[in-house]
Amino acid sequence: MSFSPLSLTPLIGVFDMPRSLSFYRDTLGFTVVSASPEVETAEGRFSHWMWLRFGQAEIMLNTQYDSNERPPTPSEKTPRDAVFYVGCSDVEQAYKELTKRGLQAQSPKVAPYGLKIFSVEDPDGYTIVFQEAPSQVV
Repeated sequence: MSFSPLSLTPLIGVFDMPRSLSFYRDTLGFTVVSASPEVETAEGRFSHWMWLRFGQAEIMLNTQYDSNERPPTPSEKTPRDAVFYVGCSDVEQAYKELTKRGLQAQSPKVAPYGLKIFSVEDPDGYTIVFQEAPSQVV
């Protein structure tokens, strides 16, 4: 290969940007790297697009609806096909910190394939798995 990719940042569609931003920023600890200009809409004031980072983990959020076109409630919350794995040096510590912030999750466990994990769903039904590499699992 003549080039070397530096990172991969998924972009996911969200129903309610303020709710999703609160989950990723306030509960999980991500910070905003960049955002589109805020707009005033019938749904409130927010950015339609945001790029977030926590350590080396990155994700971009994009609203599923244009300004003033979002229905009052999602048509149906369905599980998403994409699952996001977040590597952690200490899954137990991540679990303790995140549950102190209000995250609801089952205690970490060692999966059959050797990773110590716990998982949660974000407000839009995306699964986020926090994992510790097998060499770090006791």
